[in-house]
Amino acid sequence: MGKIRDAERTRKKILEAAKIEFFEKGYNGARVESIAKRAGLNKQLIYHYFKGKEDLINETIAHFASSVPTTNLTLPANPVEIADFRFKVNVEHLMEFLKFTAWEAVEDLPKNSNGEESRTKVLHSYVKDMKIKQELELVPAELDPALLTLFISSITIYPLLYSNVTKMITGMEACDPQFQEKWSEFLRLISERIFTEGLSKKGDS
Repeated sequence: MGKIRDAERTRKKILEAAKIEFFEKGYNGARVESIAKRAGLNKQLIYHYFKGKEDLINETIAHFASSVPTTNLTLPANPVEIADFRFKVNVEHLMEFLKFTAWEAVEDLPKNSNGEESRTKVLHSYVKDMKIKQELELVPAELDPALLTLFISSITIYPLLYSNVTKMITGMEACDPQFQEKWSEFLRLISERIFTEGLSKKGDS
């Protein structure tokens, strides 16, 4: 039993070290040697637990996805609150992962079945949630749920991921609490225009 626990601890230590390495340097820039050094382990021990770098990135993302509390994936009942909710989840829990997604956009990565499946499942749940809210007449019928989900993803990720652009436009860092507060207020205002006012105008027509 002790050996099993030791193996689990070692595997977790490797995955935590790999997360830091991959998220900081991307897949192509990450090195197994560096992961081993971060974990304080012999490089050969990593190959005992994982087939190689491709297996390691798949398991790392799957491990990270499973570590995010499920309460952070449950969207608010009021659609006006969704954008602000997702923005705050990104700030508090997903900043490191968002940086990795930037590497994904410019690197030729191996097929990441584990990460893609879990992430697609979450995003599709957002689309499904939007469809349900649309059926309940909380979301304007003319808005495509998938495109609306993509829109919300964009406005809650871009200012954080491209902090230099955020600073050039607003004069504030994305990590600045003042910016985050102002952006949260803006997200709520935009959401009220889309949902509350959009439904009111439809009702008046």
